Amino acid sequence: MAGTGILHYLQTSDAITHAVAYVLLAMSIASWCFLIVKSWILSRAKRQAAPAIARFWQASTLSDGVAELRRADTERVFTPLAEAALQVSEVDIPGALLARVDRSERVLRALRQALNASQRRLEFGQVLLASVGSTAPFVGLLGTVWGIYHALGSIAASGQAMIENVAGPVGEALIMTAFGLVVAIPAVLAYNVLGRMVRQLSEELDGFAHDLHAYVCAPVPTRTPEGVLAQTR
Repeated sequence: MAGTGILHYLQTSDAITHAVAYVLLAMSIASWCFLIVKSWILSRAKRQAAPAIARFWQASTLSDGVAELRRADTERVFTPLAEAALQVSEVDIPGALLARVDRSERVLRALRQALNASQRRLEFGQVLLASVGSTAPFVGLLGTVWGIYHALGSIAASGQAMIENVAGPVGEALIMTAFGLVVAIPAVLAYNVLGRMVRQLSEELDGFAHDLHAYVCAPVPTRTPEGVLAQTR
């Protein structure tokens, strides 16, 4: 039976094969734990995106919008951008070096920094899935090559190089390659699915940052004493 073959191979293998098996097991556990946690986080962030942004723009002031966004955006994906826009809009120190920098450039720099921070948070752990998906087959192949070498060495030492004595140990050694593929395939699929969700949220972030920049840098309409509508900062 296949189960008996696997157990027999693991029981009769040496320390190197056991180490390879433990490495594959650790890679599998790490990738599945990250997959579950990351899927939950990205799914919540995606569900909250549209309602959170809508609540922000329905607020009467920028500070009220930030407060609404903090309550609605529990994953803090969009909130850092609004907080950065609020902070920049409130900074106005006459005579300071920063005051000599164009307002649009200051807002753009603050939003870019907040946008990069949010994107790094969304992409956190993607390297783990990519690494597991690309290296697990080779780790399994290493276990197979070592198992075949170990099996052929034992057969040569016994002097019984018949086909039935060779096929069994070599076939059992191929189990490690199968283990590597079993670990790698879910990691690759998760990397692609989660990467698509990250790209969708990144597009939402780009649009939100663009709207914030336009809002903060837009001139405020006021009326002059003569009653003529004027545009001021």
